[in-house]
Amino acid sequence: MAQYLEGTERQRSRSYSPAVVTEGGRIVWMAGQTALADADGADIAGNFEAQTHRVFALMDETLRRVGGSLADLVTMTGVHQGTAARRPFRRDPREKVRRRALAVQRAHQRGQLRAAWMEIEIQGIAAIGDRA
Repeated sequence: MAQYLEGTERQRSRSYSPAVVTEGGRIVWMAGQTALADADGADIAGNFEAQTHRVFALMDETLRRVGGSLADLVTMTGVHQGTAARRPFRRDPREKVRRRALAVQRAHQRGQLRAAWMEIEIQGIAAIGDRA
């Protein structure tokens, strides 16, 4: 369980909290995830939205293997190919991709991906179990 500190209006509009407090439980440090194929094996190279959906699905699968889910993420870092690709992830008022997957999370751009076909990489830290 996690306690999300109340953010400013701007922070809330961008779906993140300035801090997350956890106590006890297990901490899961997730490696960066990328995806070139969807769950059916179809090529999604260069498709930002499809890659983002698949990456969140892969993260959820990983967390479920250790008794958690995406709901246990307390922070994540997304690396995006560029401004145009980042827009649906973070700035679109509907937040088509991210808001559907996570209620309150933090993401920021930390650099550019090297391969042109790779639109996004996301890594995260989750706290599973115990109490906030």
